[in-house]
This record gives sequence, structure tokens and C-alpha cells, in this order.
Amino acid sequence: MRLSEITDSILLAWGAMVANKMRSFLTILGVFIGVTAVIGMVSIIQGLNNSMAEQIESFGSNAIYVSRYKPGIQLGMRNEEERNRKHLTLEDGFAIKNYCPSIEAVAVSKIWWQPPDGNSVKYKNNEVKRFQLEGVLPDNQLVYTLTLSAGRFINQTDMRYKTYTAVLGADIAEVLFPYSDPLGEIITVNNHKFSVIGVVKKRKALLGQSLDNFILIPMTTYLKIHPADEGVWIGAEAKSPDLIPQAIDEITELLRRRRGVPYDKPNDFAVFTQDALLDIYHQITDAIYIVLIIISSIALLVGGVGVMNIMLVSVTERTREIGIRKAIGARRKDILWQFLIEAMAMTGVGGLLGIMFGFAIAAIVSATTPLSAAISIPSVIIGFSFSVGVGLFFGIYPATRAARLNPIEALRYE
Repeated sequence: MRLSEITDSILLAWGAMVANKMRSFLTILGVFIGVTAVIGMVSIIQGLNNSMAEQIESFGSNAIYVSRYKPGIQLGMRNEEERNRKHLTLEDGFAIKNYCPSIEAVAVSKIWWQPPDGNSVKYKNNEVKRFQLEGVLPDNQLVYTLTLSAGRFINQTDMRYKTYTAVLGADIAEVLFPYSDPLGEIITVNNHKFSVIGVVKKRKALLGQSLDNFILIPMTTYLKIHPADEGVWIGAEAKSPDLIPQAIDEITELLRRRRGVPYDKPNDFAVFTQDALLDIYHQITDAIYIVLIIISSIALLVGGVGVMNIMLVSVTERTREIGIRKAIGARRKDILWQFLIEAMAMTGVGGLLGIMFGFAIAAIVSATTPLSAAISIPSVIIGFSFSVGVGLFFGIYPATRAARLNPIEALRYE
């Protein structure tokens, strides 16, 4: 078809939609809902993906993690072998630092969650509950790239003398000391007195969850208060990104020897990088994508059925017009393309409205919640292409029916 004919068909479709506003709105509603769902959710998920990647990268590009279990989505109970695994220990962390040449620093963490009502910290009349109380080493600052907004971090002197000193997350500091300097002040953490020596600079929230709701104390002090607490989380910093594979091999070989793993048995621990954490997150978002596709597909199917219905009605209403066009020389393919273009134009309008509304929803969510959103050009192209494709697919039968009308019978149609 010539460009002028395509333009005429689009104008005819627009005129039909304007003349039957309610009918046209109901026809494209399914397409509108489907495309809105795709654009809105994809924008939000893309923003979350960017946020997640940024947060994980902020932990350090050379970071390596060691845990008792392989990271991943766990459904149901762990098997007997996993339940019987020995806990990682503080000594494992020291061994990694001392005997793995590719490692620059090692962070060891123990987190206390035991109080029935959560941890509690008080300063005068201010109190915070349900935060993360964590025993750490001096190297934790380097491995997890913790930037201080005030004071200093825990050092070897604090470790040696088991001092009751604490570094506050930004959220804790803001609540306990809204109008004063926290450095040097004495706080009460679960009935123990601690002196504040530092405050960690506020970080971006992760999936709407604050990362600054914690108190860090020296590992030796933590073990003095909670000697029976088992298990640690170990993080390590490779000397360079190129040495990460070698560092993983060194850690794996060392821990297998320390934990007495036979040569013919798999590891009873996990060594992984930040890529594994991103993979876990993508497993979750992939499931969301599948649900999104199902929902949008149903909406597009409903919209497609509506388009087919309205185009069949349009063919019936315009039978005489079709007969006149054929009488003055229009070919079957001319009639076919006229109705196909009208169907695609109708669903294309629904797609464009859905794209705009989807972006509006994403912008509102980004502005009013901690969740972020990012505009994805590929999602716009895919959303619009699908909406036009629905018009093409569901418009084929009505267009074919119009093209096959006998011009003599069509002219006699009243």
C-alpha cells in the first residue's frame, strides 16, 4: 500500500473511534490495561534492578563471601547434611586472612537477634528497638566499604581490651541524637553501657529497606556478652579483581582442610561473590516477570477479542461502503489492508495510552515510596509492538471477511 492509503486508513480508524467513543474505549480497554501493567511493572523492576546492582557493587568489586550454606531461595527444610554442618568460626576468618595470599582483608560478623522483643538501645528519653546488633572486626570497614560521617571505626585496641564502644548506623543516630553530637555519649544497649565512637554515613535503601538500622561493637566484646552464640558471617576482600578466582580457590582449599572435608566429598560451606547475590535477586524478579506476562497476556487477549468484535460490527455497518470501493476499482488486498490498519491503529492508541499511564504509575510510585523506577526504552518498544500486534492478529478475520464481500451484494445491502 502507498503511504497516502495508509494515512487515509488511519484517519478513517480515528474517525470511527471519535464517532463511537464509548464503544472504542471499551474495545481498547483490555489492550490499555495490559500495556499499562507491562510498562509500569517493568519500569519499577528495572529501577529496583539498578538499585540492587548499585548497592551490591557498593560492597566492593573485590568482595568474596563465605557462609555455611549456598545462597539461594530455600523452600522447605534443609536436608540432613546441611543441618549437621559445622558453623563457621572467628578462627576460620583469621585463618583466611593469615594463610590466603590473595586476600587483603577479612570481615567477620556475628549478629544478635535473640531478645523476644528485639534489641533495644536507649539514650535519655529516646529509644530504638528491633535493630541489628553486630560484633565486627576492624577490617569490616574496608570489606563492606563503610564510610563514617563522624568519629572513628573499631580498631585493634578495642578488640584487645574488649572495650564497650559502639559505632551507630545513621538511623539509630538520628533517633537517639536528633539535635546533638553522639560522639562520646553513653548509650544503653540491652542493659549494657556503650560509648559512641563513630557514626556510619547514611546509605541508600535497598528494596525500600533501610541499611542503616544497626549498631556495631567489637567482636571480642560481643563474644564476652554472648559467649554461647554460634556461627559467623565471613567476608573477604581480594587484593584485586583479577585475583578473585585465585582467592576463592585458596579459601576453599583452606576451609576444606580446617573442616576435615574428605577429598571425594563436596564442600560443606559456600564461597561466592556478589554475582551470586544478584542471581538470587534476579530469580525473584524473573518470577514477577512471569506473573506480569500472564496478567498482561490475559488483558491483551480480552482486548483482542474486543477488537475482533468491533471490527466485525464495523464490517457489517460499512458493507455498502465496501461495495462502492470495490465497484470503483478497489482490490481485495486494498480492503484487507484498510481494515487491518484500522484494527492496528485502534490497538496502537490503546498501547500509547497504556505506555503513558504506565510511566505515570511508575513515577508516582518512585516519588511517594522508597522504591525506584527507571524508564526502559525496550519495554516501550515491546509494549507498543504487542499492542499493534494484537490489532493485526485479531483484525485478520474481520478484514478477510470484508475483503471477500461480493461487490454486487454489498451494493444492495441496506
